[in-house]
Amino acid sequence: MKRYKVEAFENLVEALQTLPSIGRKSAIRMAYHMVMIDGFGAMKLAHAIESGVNEVRVCLQCHNMSEDELCAICSDEQRDTDLLCIVQSAKDILTIEEGGGYNGLYYVIARAEDLDIVHLRNGVKDAQEVIFAFPPSIATDAMILYIEDKLEGLGLRFSKIAQGVPMGVDLENIDVVSLSRAMESRVKI
Repeated sequence: MKRYKVEAFENLVEALQTLPSIGRKSAIRMAYHMVMIDGFGAMKLAHAIESGVNEVRVCLQCHNMSEDELCAICSDEQRDTDLLCIVQSAKDILTIEEGGGYNGLYYVIARAEDLDIVHLRNGVKDAQEVIFAFPPSIATDAMILYIEDKLEGLGLRFSKIAQGVPMGVDLENIDVVSLSRAMESRVKI
């Protein structure tokens, strides 16, 4: 039996499936909506994707997302420079900022092996406290110990967000109220 296939549609479905948490059925629904129901919306989406890919870069100071050399947070003179929150991804910054309970600066460290110690030490030069906002796990506990060791002697207080953030769950999957409370109830390490 010969299979009917629209190649351009299949290519779109396959491209959508590369996105996190999008399976084949969801990809087919989205692709169908884009090509058969809302072509204008699909073109707006395509333009937004192109703009995002071409214009978003990494902040030179904290590694957050930015359209300029420094992100809006690092450029904001109203932020509390005594606090530096270390996170695993720029997505975590978006999540914490949505909660509205934190007004310090950030620093993104995805993996300990990618850590530039000189750059990090420069990033904490004005800070009094370093807050680790990592999802709890043995690997992140090891990274916290490693970073603390590398920042030893700088007179910093170290804390981490309070428990209540479940083990193995990324910050983006935690509701903003729980995350905001965990940030406010952080514990000294």
